This record gives sequence, structure tokens and C-alpha cells, in this order.
Amino acid sequence: MTRVPRRFFFVHVQKAAGTEVRERLKRQFAPAQLYPDTTDGDLFAVAPQVSVAQLLARWPERKDEIRVVTGHFPYATTELLDAEFVTMSVLREPVERVLSHLRHHRKLTPDARDRSLDQLYDEVLPPEFFHNHMVKLFSLTAGEVAESAALDRWAVLKVVDLTPERLATAKANVEQLDVLGLQDDLEEFCAELSARFGWDLGAPLYANRTPAEDVSRALRARIAADNALDAELWAHARDVYRMRR
Repeated sequence: MTRVPRRFFFVHVQKAAGTEVRERLKRQFAPAQLYPDTTDGDLFAVAPQVSVAQLLARWPERKDEIRVVTGHFPYATTELLDAEFVTMSVLREPVERVLSHLRHHRKLTPDARDRSLDQLYDEVLPPEFFHNHMVKLFSLTAGEVAESAALDRWAVLKVVDLTPERLATAKANVEQLDVLGLQDDLEEFCAELSARFGWDLGAPLYANRTPAEDVSRALRARIAADNALDAELWAHARDVYRMRR
């Protein structure tokens, strides 16, 4: 009887230490065992780390070698792939997550280097990257993800009505994660992966980090108001995390 290899699906919440997790996974897995790898398309022109359409196109060709899927893909994406996965993710306090995203954008974008975080939040990036991003990732249905893929659009940018029902779905899906981590306790997440699956992820490393800076109370209040559902999901994730321990 052929043994089916265990596969893992990491829901990479933007600016929640996901890049560090992926870099440490490279210590355990060969490059071809991770999706995406260098064969899956340019990170900027194709964006295999965000495009579900590209994942679905590459999956039939690479599924036999892939052990870990990582990317900014909604939780329900697993339903579009003909495999069983151990699901895992790391969540982050929403105001700090958004501020980190703004700083990261400014670091990578020359035209934004002299702009304040207030200006960037208002003018530069679409609100779909910021407003209740975690609730969206964990509440989009497989049908909605497939619809975005068919249109060759990023599911993370899909405009949906983020209702209390969406929040309830997101909470339920976070509860279903096989391994749940919190950005402010990342070493515990990595230690759990090592203990449960026998991995060697090595010592901590720092990837994609930007230094904190003073932020106005007004901007923090605006971000908090725009992410009220994410705040509820974050609180729920912390409760689930504590209960599991």
C-alpha cells in the first residue's frame, strides 16, 4: 500500500511573521517540497505567493513533490486541492499588523519613502489589504476563492461584505486550525511544530521586519475602527490558544 505523505498548508497572514516561518521551514524541507518555489513564477510578475489561480495551475504538475503550501491564500483554498492537509497559521494583533504593513510598503516603494503612515493609510494601498484582513482570510468560502481564481484575481483583494456572520465563520475556522500561533509568541508556535512533527526549524531569525515608530493616537484609532472584526477574531484566537495549552 502506497503511503500518502503528510502535507501542510500554512495560511500566511500578511505581516504576522509568515516570512520568518517560511524561511525556517526551508531548514526542514528541500526547495521543491515548498510551494511556491523558483519554478512557480516570478514573485512580482506572477505572484505565486498570492495568486490562487497560479497555485491551481501548478498543483497538478507539482503536487507529488509538494509537502508544504505557504502563501497569502484563504483558509478555504485547501478545499480546491485534492489532498489532505495539516492546517496552520499565525495571527497578529490587527492595529500592529496594519502599521507593520504600512512601514513595509514604504520601505519597498521609493515614491513612498517620504510619506507619513497617515498618508499611506489614506492614499496608497487599497483598504482590502487592511480592513479586517484576517476575518476575510478565514471566512471566504471555497466557491468565492474559486471565483476569484477563475477571474485571475487575488482572493485576498476580493471585496466582500464583512458581516457578523463572516466573523462567526472565521472564528470557527481558526478553531479548526491544527496548529495555531500568535505573532507575539512565535517561538512557541515553532516549538510546537518541532515537537509534533519532528522538525528542526533552527534558531529564530528575523525576516521582513521594520522598526517601530511613533504613531499618532488618531491613526491607531482609525485602524482599530476599521478592523473591529479582526480585533474580535484576534481576541478569540488568543482564547483558543490559551485553552489549547
